[in-house]
Formats: sequence, structure tokens, C-alpha cells
Amino acid sequence: MTISFGWGPVEAQALAEAAACVVVVDVLSFTTSVGVAVEAGAAVHPYRWRDATAAAYADRVGATLAVGRGEATPDHPWTLSPAALRAAPMPPRLVLPSPNGSTIAAEAEGYGATVVAASLRNRTAVARWLADRGYGSADRPLAVIASGERWPDGSLRPALEDLLGAGAVLSALAGTGTPTPEASAAATLWTATEDPVAALHGCDSGRELYEYGFPQDVAVAAETDSSTTVPVLVDGAFQEASAP
Repeated sequence: MTISFGWGPVEAQALAEAAACVVVVDVLSFTTSVGVAVEAGAAVHPYRWRDATAAAYADRVGATLAVGRGEATPDHPWTLSPAALRAAPMPPRLVLPSPNGSTIAAEAEGYGATVVAASLRNRTAVARWLADRGYGSADRPLAVIASGERWPDGSLRPALEDLLGAGAVLSALAGTGTPTPEASAAATLWTATEDPVAALHGCDSGRELYEYGFPQDVAVAAETDSSTTVPVLVDGAFQEASAP
């Protein structure tokens, strides 16, 4: 099996050891926000912790720090919200804290794997980029990781939006490599979902964003195949993939 699928940071660590490339999927909202920022020209530094150390890290790398959605101001509009990032003037470098997507990216990078940020917005572009470079072949195994959310005790909370996002990428990779049963099941879910946009708006994470007052973030995340940007982690920051 040359294309695998897993959940969260722990499984990312287990799969990254044998993978040449790891695709991180965190639809609401880390990888969607990464895509929006990178297509606007920013280099996005993922950071594991949303605490005081994030500001020190941003200073160290010379980047603007994205704050929590509720902390945004007219003078500092950069947050994890993809809708807010789309409306904001984009700095050259942005630190994007996320305990899920950022942690997975760091785990994978630590094993030397190429790390790619995927969402519904760029799922076909990512799949094409991977296939063009031979990822998913016997000598370049590929792992697609659904980030999920966290329960209050810190354990993994599987998230439908990330399962759909991972399945969307895996479905677009049909005919590339040999998927594990788990990867095939995720792809099948995507193709069997009659209205993925409605599912995104109606899933737990989507409803939570509505309740918090950020329905526009769900709308941006649901823009399937609207982007050709492929963010790749290079020297600690997601940047637009280079041409072959």
C-alpha cells in the first residue's frame, strides 16, 4: 500500500516515518487559511501553541502573528479566519498558531517528509501536484492526514469536514498508487456525499463557527476547487509550490 490515511498528530507521527510526503487536511480552518494566505503571497509559519510563546516566535522569524478570531481589531485583522485573511492586507510572513494542523505539519517535517497543506479549495491542484512528482508510488509513499479537533481533555475528536477534505484529495488521486482500505473508504465517502457543501455547513465544526458568529469561514472553506495554490512547507513556512 503506497497511499495511506490517518487521523491527528499521533497517527501523523506514525505514518510520517515511512512517508515521502504528508498531506495535512484541516478544513475548518487551518489549511484553508494557509491556502488563502499563500495565494495572496504570504509565507505562513505554522506554530503549535496559541499562547505567549507564539508572539516570541513571530518576532524571531520576522512575521506577523495571527490572533484568535475574537481578538482581531481594525489595526490587527489577521486571525485563523480564512474570510478575515482574505479581506486583510497580507503581510510577507504570517505565523498561524493551530494545535491541530500546525502540530501535524511539525511532526511530519521532523521526519523529513515533504509537507503539503490541502483543503477543499485546492484538492484537485494538490492531487495533480502530488501525482506529477510521483508521490503515492512504491518509492515515494504518501500519507493524507485528517487533523480532527480536540475534546476538552485534549484527545482527538474526529471531524467530518476533515474526513471529507481528505477524501476529496484521495478521490482526486484515483489511479495513483495503491491506497490502504482506510484511504479508499475516505475517498468513497467523498464521492458518495451528495452535497458536500451542505455537509460542511451542517457538521459540528461548521455549526460551531455559525454559533461563534463566523459563518463566512465555512463559506470560504466550501469553495471546492476554487484555488490552484499548493502550499508546501519549506524552511519552516508554507509557500507556493515551485514549478517542476
